Amino acid sequence: MPTVLAIAAGATLCGMRGYKAISDWAQSLGPKARERFGCRRKKGGRLVPSEYVIRDLLIRVDPVELDRALQRWNEFYGEEDESLAIDGKTMCNAIDEQGNQTHIMSVVGHRTNSCYTQKKSPPCR
Repeated sequence: MPTVLAIAAGATLCGMRGYKAISDWAQSLGPKARERFGCRRKKGGRLVPSEYVIRDLLIRVDPVELDRALQRWNEFYGEEDESLAIDGKTMCNAIDEQGNQTHIMSVVGHRTNSCYTQKKSPPCR
């Protein structure tokens, strides 16, 4: 469940809308990203959840419980901050070896201006 929610959040932050777009985004993840998202291992690789699994889980998520979980996450990571901002950017002129632009996702506290995390993400398509 955490893997699917994390993938759905990452895909949504990259502009994906709908189960098919989220699934396509997940399928485009490279090996390191799949490992970071906690995708399960199989035959030396990592498998992302299928479109069916993503859809099945997302329609069963209780919005109230998800909100509570996000509030707990906010309390844990943002003790000194009343709220956190999650942001994503495409870096201009930052092209990797495969010709893809670099994307950065970060979480910043409003009051402290602390950057709690900042990660490069796979290409957003």
